[in-house]
Amino acid sequence: MDAFFASVELLRYPQLKGLPVVIGGGRRKVDDILREQYADVPLAKVPPEAFPLLKDYVGRGVITTATYPARQFGVGSAMGMMKAAKLAPQAIVLPVDFEEVRRFSRGFKAIIRDIAPVVEDRGVDEVYIDFTDVPGGQREGGRVLARLIQKAIFDATALTCSIGVAPNKLIAKMASEFNKPNGISIVYEADVQPRIWPLPVRKINGIGPKAEAKLHKLHLLTIGDIARAEREWLIDNFGPGTGAWMHDAAWGRDDRPVVTESEPVSMSRETTFERDLHAVRDRAELGAIFTDLCERVADDLKRKGYVGKTIGIKLRYDDFRIATRDQTLERFTDDAKLIRRTAGLCLKRVDLSRRLRLLGVRVGKLAKAGSQEHLATPDDDVRQVSEAIVDLFADARHAREDGDPGLP
Repeated sequence: MDAFFASVELLRYPQLKGLPVVIGGGRRKVDDILREQYADVPLAKVPPEAFPLLKDYVGRGVITTATYPARQFGVGSAMGMMKAAKLAPQAIVLPVDFEEVRRFSRGFKAIIRDIAPVVEDRGVDEVYIDFTDVPGGQREGGRVLARLIQKAIFDATALTCSIGVAPNKLIAKMASEFNKPNGISIVYEADVQPRIWPLPVRKINGIGPKAEAKLHKLHLLTIGDIARAEREWLIDNFGPGTGAWMHDAAWGRDDRPVVTESEPVSMSRETTFERDLHAVRDRAELGAIFTDLCERVADDLKRKGYVGKTIGIKLRYDDFRIATRDQTLERFTDDAKLIRRTAGLCLKRVDLSRRLRLLGVRVGKLAKAGSQEHLATPDDDVRQVSEAIVDLFADARHAREDGDPGLP
């Protein structure tokens, strides 16, 4: 989806179209403030000069997304808002409305599944689609189907999206960025060298800042540079897994299927404070934030139908060091109070003498609520382990009787 969070806001505030707008920051208050100041005016008619500006922002928030006029100033996703304020001080700043974003997310994905049902969900604003078996899907290399998807989404939501069509997920991801906004890019296998190789190494989904810096030190600046490097040399420098993957990616090789269902590994909530907080001097404020994070994680679990066993915390200190701790329960839970109590025990195992910039709560080792795994009691777990041990010894005994020296 094109600048998804910002585009959702522009549906509410169409008077801001064409203006630099960034989405991010703290809790959502702007709607209530505007309603107070312009009680007799619909929100869609409030003058643009009434909106808060980035130059007046104070805090440690980061940008979730920005409109394309704002991006022309060098502002982009994951950038600190204070830094962005120096680049685009006159940009309008709006907090994220997560409920509205999720509503539109569910809507555009349902539209896609009606057209091409083999869809992999990749987060709130992105999907992979396998249209190999969609009737007529191969017309014009997939362009006809891509146009149909774009039109169906726009007609229903007034939102635009950009689509990359390619033989695999790796290249399709890159291609989706070629012609934004509202673009369609088709890349064939024969296009890898002329269209993919000239791109900077960071364009490969999976190469982050650290890998990029290391590649640059090795004088590998483009994807083509990686492709021309010896595979074994890449393995020597990046390890067997990453080195081989980089070489394959540079040549456009990717055999990952489109996965229609996948289970989340964990769910978490975290927040960066607008000022550093101390565990003793700011105990009440920190405690309220901590409780809120636990309640929000519990709500996420209930809404998505999961329970978890491992409760963890994450801290970032004022010197940017990070500490994490976790504890595994005997039973699965989605109870906010139990999550809060267990996360509190984790907090007692970390240094709380320094001031904190960030606090997070995580629930891992998830299972579907009501599943056999969820409903199994600790006794069941012990019994299953015991049975497995008995089976192991039985296998070992049979192996010895068969003369197999490979088993104990």
